[in-house]
Amino acid sequence: MRSSIKTIIALTIIVLLSGCSGSDDPDQAIDIAALKISLGQAIFEDAGLSEPAGQACADCHQASAGFAEPTVSSATPVSEGVVSGQFGNRNAPTAAYASFTPEFHYDNFEREYIGGQFVDGCATNLVTQAKGPFLNPVEMANTSEIMVVEKIRSASYASIFRQVYGADSLEDVGEAYNNIADAIAAFEATELFSPFNSRFDAYLAGSYTLTTEEANGFDIFKNKALCTECHVLKEGTQLLQLGDQPLFTNFTYSNISAPKNPDNPVYGANPGFIDIGLAANPNLSTTVSLEKGKFRVPTLRNVELTAPYFHNDVLQILEEVVSFYNTRDADQCWGAMGEIPLVNCWPEYEVSENVDIASMGDLLLTTQEEADLVAFMKTLTDGYSN
Repeated sequence: MRSSIKTIIALTIIVLLSGCSGSDDPDQAIDIAALKISLGQAIFEDAGLSEPAGQACADCHQASAGFAEPTVSSATPVSEGVVSGQFGNRNAPTAAYASFTPEFHYDNFEREYIGGQFVDGCATNLVTQAKGPFLNPVEMANTSEIMVVEKIRSASYASIFRQVYGADSLEDVGEAYNNIADAIAAFEATELFSPFNSRFDAYLAGSYTLTTEEANGFDIFKNKALCTECHVLKEGTQLLQLGDQPLFTNFTYSNISAPKNPDNPVYGANPGFIDIGLAANPNLSTTVSLEKGKFRVPTLRNVELTAPYFHNDVLQILEEVVSFYNTRDADQCWGAMGEIPLVNCWPEYEVSENVDIASMGDLLLTTQEEADLVAFMKTLTDGYSN
């Protein structure tokens, strides 16, 4: 996805010059919103903003990988930071469709947390999220906000920053840092990140016919596999209609009993480490123990491209994920007293509290039904053209 920052600047200068004539013609006025998006793209793609230089936001959020990290593997399932050998405990999440995620909040009616960025909701919204990687020592590794702001001050697009946010907008470090994130969020809210152009979107528009396997998978998705309990198609009991663009998430949090990942560097270095997910969010208003092990339900859009899966990247392929959901608590996996693993089983849960037992496990899907479900989920990959 990355394009040349010089190209972005050249195009932006054209926009700037078009508004310098003093004309009252609205067609000649400077489009600040468009400039902000161009600025956000320049910042997003600038590898000079890490410490040392060499890693941009775009490196861990590439369009070819559904705006997630494309270079991870089973040997190193999480993203490496700009400092060689530095890894976090999680892979970079997809930035696709992230702008639709509501702000982190507690729903008093549903009595559960909803929304927020990152898989534990620790960033309230997209602007807050964009501030995090710059200062994370295992990501872009800057040590302070002023370090980032100083790099923007000397960047080729600094004049555009001032055009968007004001002549003095790079003077106050806190304000400038917030606006850096604001520009990134504006770019991430564009159609580039949320094109809604998958085969499934074409199907909803009446311009694509699902194959037999895909149609069977869609039926299984809605019914036997219980996927729509969390990966919703519509609010309430409404049916899909032409023109609908479902996000395949209800933005809530759940513990799906994922096992630890022994290939994750953090787990390998510290076998006793446990990722408690939502419970570590500093913005909780409920008892921490009630949220242990929960992670936000992800969108399934582009799920074919965003491997590895789960919060610690323990599963590598989509077929494994479907098998896990189908057989996690299957009778054939346990001895008569439930204590001895037998066949087709999974390692013990990373967090045993608050496990979702209502909508997954022992689904009794056949091998063909699992395959059909995968075939359907692959229709959610963007980039389809009639």
